[in-house]
Amino acid sequence: SRPVEALPVLEVNLALIRRYWSHDETCVLSVKTNIAGCLSKLGRHDEAIVLRREIFARYVAIRGVSDENALICGLNLAASLQTLELWDDSTTLLRDQLVPTAQRSLGAEHNVTLTLNKNLAHVLVGNPENTRDDLVEAKTIMQDVVKRRRRVFGPTHP
Repeated sequence: SRPVEALPVLEVNLALIRRYWSHDETCVLSVKTNIAGCLSKLGRHDEAIVLRREIFARYVAIRGVSDENALICGLNLAASLQTLELWDDSTTLLRDQLVPTAQRSLGAEHNVTLTLNKNLAHVLVGNPENTRDDLVEAKTIMQDVVKRRRRVFGPTHP
């Protein structure tokens, strides 16, 4: 990937979409998601997280938090929070909002739900202020994720 070259192209793309297809907010949000990813690859994490918060809030506003794309945007936001070592914010977003919503709306064995759970476990382990209970919870989550992934995607799936 070449984020230095991609960013100006994505910004022009966003300007054109805003000009000609401003009524298609999902399309605008999709391009903004690509820009946020590009900013992250460039190490511009503070800018990326502002954009990811905006994108997540808009998806929730127009489609509801149970929408798969909203959950994926929430996952991206949680990952950005983790990158900036905002452990408590990431844990709260995943544990209190995203994981329970994904389990209700998509089911416990959906790939997005499994990925959200895996990320929750990684946040619990990555937090330098984690407790023994956090580590036990992370281990339990990962054992469950591995078991479900193998059942859903086959025994050779990691």
